[in-house]
Amino acid sequence: MENAIIELEGLTKFYGSLKAVDNLHLKIKAGEVFGLLGPNGAGKTTTILMMLGLTEPSAGTAKVCGFNATRDPISVKRKVGYMPDNVGFYDNMTAFENLLYIARLNGLGIDNVHDRVQEMMELVGLGAAMHKKTSAYSRGMKQRLGLADVLIRQPEVIILDEPTLGIDPTGVKEFLQLIRELSRQQGITVLLSSHHLHQVQQVCDRVGIFVGGKLLAEGNIHQLSQNLFSEESCLVTITLADTPPDTAELESMLSEIGAVRKVTVSGNGVDISCVENITPELVRLFVEKGFGITGVYRKEYGLEEIYQQYFDNNLTENVSHGKSSGLFQRSFFRKTAN
Repeated sequence: MENAIIELEGLTKFYGSLKAVDNLHLKIKAGEVFGLLGPNGAGKTTTILMMLGLTEPSAGTAKVCGFNATRDPISVKRKVGYMPDNVGFYDNMTAFENLLYIARLNGLGIDNVHDRVQEMMELVGLGAAMHKKTSAYSRGMKQRLGLADVLIRQPEVIILDEPTLGIDPTGVKEFLQLIRELSRQQGITVLLSSHHLHQVQQVCDRVGIFVGGKLLAEGNIHQLSQNLFSEESCLVTITLADTPPDTAELESMLSEIGAVRKVTVSGNGVDISCVENITPELVRLFVEKGFGITGVYRKEYGLEEIYQQYFDNNLTENVSHGKSSGLFQRSFFRKTAN
């Protein structure tokens, strides 16, 4: 991949006999928002710690911004801003004072540090609350302040580990939108680690599905859907005004459209599985044949179906080798259901 700013090659980590990360290969390009998706215990945080040089890999290498994270962790830290799932601040200080203190610790000059702090507070939407003590901040406000903390050093890469835990739905939406805007406007590369499928789908350009220390798949939603559901990557349901003819007659009618793979009739509905989106052609054909159409619905495969399919495939493979991933599955879906 050209312009790769994060390169993980054969990254592996053992804790005793437990293999937390298993031969991870991954490249993330500059300016990309990449989602590392998987249940708790999948190895996401361990991977992040190796990328930051905070723990040594058992094998393989992690390069960030061209620097080897194990050999030169200080250079990596100068380029990367890291926000863990729980950000701590001094409660007896205001948000502005906290950020000012952090800025001075990071070597920002006295001449422009106040302006820089105020700029960051405004950027993350805390301008009106910058002089409140952080003890009065909600969880969502503290996460925004944590993002300002990360941004004040002007990093090239931001790593966010479960950044939306404990935030209400409105706060989550605003936070993710802010991340997206920052990446687009400032060209910042973002690695977002999460077990929330919907949130990852909202904001990320590509995702990596991470289970049991292994990266099962990576790509954008369309690529993953095509890989998994190639024989019927698109399902179109056409509802007719009258009862449709039998399946054989419909299959004959639709045979002239090569992308159709399967036809199913249920009541007044006709389900058509296709290898690509041919909804306009299907509607046109039904109208030409004199059918009255009362509804058209095209199913899109989202991360939930994609994750479940990859997970089921991995579970089947593990069971065949005498292993079990049931713990990961229960953990993942219990969390995403909340």
